[in-house]
Amino acid sequence: MSEYDFAFKPFEAMTPEDYARVGFKSGLEIHQQLLTAKKLFCRCPAGRYSPKYDAEILRHMRPTLSELGEYDGTALMEFKTKKEIIYRINRDTVCTYEMDDTPPFMMDEEALDIALGTAMLYNCVMVDELHIARKQYLDGSIPTGFQRTTIVGVSGYVPYKSRKIRIVQLGLEEDACREVSDVGHRRTYLTDRLGMPLIETVTGPDMKTPQEVAEVGQLLRRIVRSTGRVRTGMGAAREDVNVSVAGGTRVEIKGVPRIPRIPLLTHNEAMRQWNLLRLREELGRRGITTESFGAEFAEITKVLRRTAYLPIRSALDAGLSVYGVRLCGFWGLLLWQTQTNTVFSQEISDRVRVIACLTTLPNIIHSDSPGETLASSEWLSVKKALNARDEDTLVLVWGPAEDVLTGAKEIVIRAKEATIGVPSETRQALADGTNGFERILPGPDRMYPDTDLPPKRVNAERLEKIRAGLPPRIADREIRYKELGVPTDLRSALAVSPWAELFETLVGKEGIAAPLTAVVLVQYPKRLCKKGLAADRLNEEVFRAAFMALKERRLSKDGIYTLLEHALADGKMVAELLPPAFDKAAFDKRLAGIGADLKGRRFADTESRWRFVMGLIMKDWRGRIEGPTASAAVRQCLERVKA
Repeated sequence: MSEYDFAFKPFEAMTPEDYARVGFKSGLEIHQQLLTAKKLFCRCPAGRYSPKYDAEILRHMRPTLSELGEYDGTALMEFKTKKEIIYRINRDTVCTYEMDDTPPFMMDEEALDIALGTAMLYNCVMVDELHIARKQYLDGSIPTGFQRTTIVGVSGYVPYKSRKIRIVQLGLEEDACREVSDVGHRRTYLTDRLGMPLIETVTGPDMKTPQEVAEVGQLLRRIVRSTGRVRTGMGAAREDVNVSVAGGTRVEIKGVPRIPRIPLLTHNEAMRQWNLLRLREELGRRGITTESFGAEFAEITKVLRRTAYLPIRSALDAGLSVYGVRLCGFWGLLLWQTQTNTVFSQEISDRVRVIACLTTLPNIIHSDSPGETLASSEWLSVKKALNARDEDTLVLVWGPAEDVLTGAKEIVIRAKEATIGVPSETRQALADGTNGFERILPGPDRMYPDTDLPPKRVNAERLEKIRAGLPPRIADREIRYKELGVPTDLRSALAVSPWAELFETLVGKEGIAAPLTAVVLVQYPKRLCKKGLAADRLNEEVFRAAFMALKERRLSKDGIYTLLEHALADGKMVAELLPPAFDKAAFDKRLAGIGADLKGRRFADTESRWRFVMGLIMKDWRGRIEGPTASAAVRQCLERVKA
């Protein structure tokens, strides 16, 4: 009985015991942009996003030898794609440093302080000397072909459940470009975020289920956001998830945009690896190993010159070529399930799409499903041209001559990798919870020392100053919020809110009630956003003015929301919108004269009468007196009038 006999269940049916059986392990690499004014190694402004550009630059990337005289596998793979890289440049956000025409400036000190502080929150061992390294990026996302990076802390941990999740290291590095498009041999980038400082948090492979991966991701997100020194919003944080199963290898799912997507993505990747290991066993039963693997390919354009199959017919009409690949002994295996609703032929199609740049789908067809593609007689002609046997599988690929030759070679490479089991890859997160091939997983050969920047000492005085200014830990904040009576559903959000320090000031120094302060700082911005108002325009000055008006009795608790709404809608300062201070004498005088308003009016009942008077009173005093206080005063007044 094989160790891979276990069949993956649907995502909803898998249990922790099932994941333990397959040896599920996962870790995170989280990239988080820092809230700094400048970029990391130049003095351009950070955080200015715009699709506008003043110029375009064309570049071609090529691999370089490492310090050990070796090429990185990812660099070689990217070189095979023969991509033209276009950079769209805005003069307000990019300088000659990003284009590798100027040496780097010294590291931004603000970014370094934030990174060091975050490493402390992770309980890391702090490094006393920073060494800048270059990390090759041949996909074109960095115009220099490399990213400058350094490690600021190692061997940390965060508590999780009854155990610790290891923080292998915290790095400080520069961000890459934003991809605009990737079609054929041309890839286009916007450079506005290029060079922005970000931290990379690398955990150990300590998560045992897909749900744990997401929970730890949220925990780390809350820790970094508690500093108030990181950027938020779409693209400000990006998760790479490492997954493996027993007998497999580390596979990295790149650029997961949202933490809630992690459980299904990691489940499907674990399923994929497990099924690839089962496929390897099936190949072994057929006598196909790495040593005995056999494959051939040849051009078969003439064989299919009269085909009616539309994708190939269109290619032939355009003067393109068709290649056929014979995979010896692979009959039926291209329909082998890998992920949910995904089969092994997709692994081959992805390689052809990415490396051969044959991006129009379908880009391959195969003989394991002949009814959907060529006529039976055409398959027989292809089989004869490739000297195939009944137990073989035939794969066809078409396109420009040079690309289709690359595609045929990649089909052979990916099929042969099936005899190994799980290739080390970086994979792209797809919207349906599955993933697709992106590139070969980088190795250590892509890293080498930077010769433009000297080592940088981090002295004890600097570390102590940063440590003294660290925010309270998330768990400690939530305990305090509970003691202060903050509603349960607001504690976690407030603990990571940029307004956490303002909350402490308003409650501790100004004596504002903690529950109300939490509601205003956490809930009100969300409610205003739902009304289509730009709640991001709310700042500390606006909130302080509103709360001070409350303290001075110029504003009621009920009036704060209305005030903030008007401030955003009208674009006015809070001071311009504040009503006069509450005048109790004037209020009592107005109530005393309420009898005149009731004279000659009839009401169905007492409540109708009360609502009428409340409407009159609140018209003049709304926002300056609390609703319950006004209600009680009106009821007392009506009792006197009745008497």
